[in-house]
Amino acid sequence: MTFRSGQARAGLVIVAIVVLGALTAPLLLPWDPATQDLPNRLQGPTWQHWFGLDELGRDILARVLLGARVSLMVGISVVGVSSIVGMAVGGVSGYYGGRIDQVIGRVMDVLMAFPGMLLAIALVAVLGPSLVNVVIALAVIGWVGYARLVRGQVLRAREFEYVTAAKALGAGTARVLVRHVLPTAVPPMLVQATLGMAGAILSEAALSFLGLGVQPPTPSWGTMINGGRVHLLDAPHLTIFPGLFLAIVVLGFNFLGDGLRDALDPRRT
Repeated sequence: MTFRSGQARAGLVIVAIVVLGALTAPLLLPWDPATQDLPNRLQGPTWQHWFGLDELGRDILARVLLGARVSLMVGISVVGVSSIVGMAVGGVSGYYGGRIDQVIGRVMDVLMAFPGMLLAIALVAVLGPSLVNVVIALAVIGWVGYARLVRGQVLRAREFEYVTAAKALGAGTARVLVRHVLPTAVPPMLVQATLGMAGAILSEAALSFLGLGVQPPTPSWGTMINGGRVHLLDAPHLTIFPGLFLAIVVLGFNFLGDGLRDALDPRRT
């Protein structure tokens, strides 16, 4: 698999740098993200603190990189749970059809009728603000897209000749579905998962911005942006740097998803 566009390569580089920075930040940075320097609070970028200090005198660069860990963890968890549930439900719906397909289809229609973010806000408000509840809320609304994608792939793949041959040789339903039908949905699922990472990271930041996501003192890009709102005029760096990182990471995953779509599409040469 090769990426044909510079945009896709740029997305891969962005994602790789962010992941590497999130993993190695505590080892490389000399500043503790929880250490406070109150006399120098709201200090702008300097050679010692490249992104400046926040309202409590904490180093913003260290907190931004630690916030990347939270965002990536939420994204991976949401995409992992959503894709597994979506593949299972979509596979059963598309393979069996009939009443099962109709019931599952109506459930997906109901969930798709609600605005995703509004439903996530309602779920987190009921469950309580926490990192685990954010993952649950986003997974509840996220599996539908994967299920619809897998269902479409299964409806097409179940008519393939090798699937018919496997049935004629006596292969069981579970074996046919797992070994021969569902693997055809893996390439589009990879693309959907990459784009879903961007959506999950953005949704986590939105929930944290509203106070429904990760709770202080754990750093989160959404929480940092919310905390910097009151200092937009006197200390804009509190909002600029976490917002810039959020935009770059989301853009990187979108670029990478587009590149995967092009690379995995057999109709493109």
